[in-house]
Amino acid sequence: MSNRSTSDPDSTLQPIKLLWKLMSGFRAYYGRAIFALFVFTLINYATPLVGSATLDSAFSKSAPESPLTRQLIAWMGGAEFIRNHLWFPALLMIGLTLLAGFFSFLKGRFAAMASDGIARKVKDQLYDHLQRLPAKYHDRAETGDLIQRCTSDVETLRMALSSQVVDISNALLLLISAVPIMFLLDARMALISFTLVGPIILYGYFYIGRVKHLFLEVDEAEGQVTRVVQENLTGLRVVRAFARQEFEMKKFAEPNKLYRDRSLRLLRLMSWYWSTSDLIVLAQQGLVLLSGAWFISQGSLTVGTLFAFIMFLNILLWPVRQMGRTLTDLGKSAVALTRMGEILSEPEESKPPGNCVPDGPAKGRIEVKDLVFSHGEETAAINGISFTVEPGQTLAILGPSGSGKSTLMHLLLRLYDYQSGSIQFDDRELKDLDRQWVRSQFSVVMQEPFLYSKTIGENIRLGREGAANEEIQEAARLADIHDTIRGFPSDYSTLVGERGVTLSGGQRQRVALARALLRETPVLLLDDALSAVDAETEATILQALRQRHGKRTTLVIAHRLSTLSHADRVVVLEHGKVIQQGTHEELVVQEGLYRRLWTIQNAVKAEVELSTGDQSPIHPISR
Repeated sequence: MSNRSTSDPDSTLQPIKLLWKLMSGFRAYYGRAIFALFVFTLINYATPLVGSATLDSAFSKSAPESPLTRQLIAWMGGAEFIRNHLWFPALLMIGLTLLAGFFSFLKGRFAAMASDGIARKVKDQLYDHLQRLPAKYHDRAETGDLIQRCTSDVETLRMALSSQVVDISNALLLLISAVPIMFLLDARMALISFTLVGPIILYGYFYIGRVKHLFLEVDEAEGQVTRVVQENLTGLRVVRAFARQEFEMKKFAEPNKLYRDRSLRLLRLMSWYWSTSDLIVLAQQGLVLLSGAWFISQGSLTVGTLFAFIMFLNILLWPVRQMGRTLTDLGKSAVALTRMGEILSEPEESKPPGNCVPDGPAKGRIEVKDLVFSHGEETAAINGISFTVEPGQTLAILGPSGSGKSTLMHLLLRLYDYQSGSIQFDDRELKDLDRQWVRSQFSVVMQEPFLYSKTIGENIRLGREGAANEEIQEAARLADIHDTIRGFPSDYSTLVGERGVTLSGGQRQRVALARALLRETPVLLLDDALSAVDAETEATILQALRQRHGKRTTLVIAHRLSTLSHADRVVVLEHGKVIQQGTHEELVVQEGLYRRLWTIQNAVKAEVELSTGDQSPIHPISR
């Protein structure tokens, strides 16, 4: 995944455009939050003004110079009334504080509703988009990094939207409203109060410029840690089988150290900002206090006005100081948005012109002609393959590792698109058919069957949603796994653990086969689906499949010739080309790879039978 330069103007605007798009449907909540913030700000400034008017009424014999304070005293009933009823301004300040708290609650509530809704929307979009991205994207993407982008980065965005958007509005409203009020109270004190506000803002601006790139580095380092952990947990059994715990610890230590070092650099820079900005804020408050005390001693300022300025500074300076943190978090969320945008900007699987979806059920006829496909390497994975499978027939595919067997299956499922040649499905070009429709016509058992962390029954039912228990059990019988399942303590309700870890390799394959058989599609693809089962179980499953011969087109990839010998036709691949083609009886008498493998496997079988005392003759498995 490429990282675009932060100096590119388009890369700066891109997160803003994406954010505005993601906020669709939730902008009204932010409007309500900002309105509540506006009312909260007005009330927040009214409270110190009431305190200022009370102090000036109680301790000053002369009328205040500020027209704003004089009007407020008059509105409260006059100086004499205030002096005789001090409970009234106290009660008024308590009421204003409670009202400000209520609007602060509304502000937070609306912002939280918007941010949580956007976070949920983003996660849904990311998850949905990842399901639709082509297989080539997932071939090069790192799972740990994708998890990081869909979880940690989304949480970073949620936190920014829940507070930073409102915080920026808060700081702007405070500045805009504070300036006229403070100048109406006393122009000299207003100028002194804003002496160090500019330096605070400038310091925050330069700080965010330095810290922004660090957020990307920390995010990438965290993604590396997540990737290593994910790989280790996925392959935990392999790690223990090879006693590689110490090696894995060292492998984990390197990205973990990198993450720690980058995080410390970020924290050191942040600590400098906080300490320096604190010093500036306290210096500003001290300057106002000393200046006010001097003006009071000269008789040109009232105690109430100084009280108002000190309170205003407490209200104003801390949000302005927080702008550095706010801008920092916004910088971090911009990085997170960019990383999420990289996923969302990836093109989904291409759709054919017209996105053809044939009417009626498919027959299952497959014709491959001069097929060529390459993963990008110089050597083609498939180079000129041709064969035909009629509806209901069984085609067996044999070949050494790397000969293109699994790649052919992937092309039939349209996980990849071939560069040249043709695949006809029911006399229609496969590239012209809708991908989802094509995949709905195939039942597949992959070379490495994947089971979800669900019950056995739920894993089989994935083949056809809503299938009755009797249908699930019948599919399990065909896959020769029913009796095994009934022997588990919880029967079909037995949890299989993540990736089916509680089952043996052969049991996982048979559960996956039952899932595929339950689906009842026109075509069944078996990619070395019986490699982990014993010979007796394999014979039982093949017998069950032979009884269903003619009901669906079946393509079988296997290395054991006993699995392939029942097929109507066998295709032998080598280096992406068809080197032999025919029935089992035809190929076993021809010179070539098939006959050599048959001789070797029969010789091995004979040795095993002699060592166990079984002298039964060896015969090819008939169809």
